[in-house]
Amino acid sequence: MKAQPDADKTLNMILSRLDDMKAEETVTIDLRGKSAFSDYMIVTTGRANRHVGAIAENVTKALKETGIKSIHIEGLPNCDWVLIDSGDVVVHVFRPEVREFYNLERLWAQNPAAAAI
Repeated sequence: MKAQPDADKTLNMILSRLDDMKAEETVTIDLRGKSAFSDYMIVTTGRANRHVGAIAENVTKALKETGIKSIHIEGLPNCDWVLIDSGDVVVHVFRPEVREFYNLERLWAQNPAAAAI
């Protein structure tokens, strides 16, 4: 059994896979010191449901290949918004309209009052 890679290594691997899969508007949010549940959150967009599903499956496969066993995935059947929780890094893959509606980046902004303007 492989040791779980550190958060930065996992983050870089996921970002590489997202780039390979042509994910769009990828944003990394550093949660260290802000959240007890994860070190990083990635928010990205797929062009359509099939693209969202393919991105999520590719990232999940890569996580398993690096030895991360406890991966939690939600939303794969519909592929509007897929959440992949690998522990240290949480990935949200959205269709464009769904990402705009939920606007997770604003929720985690440094200064929420400025983000609301």
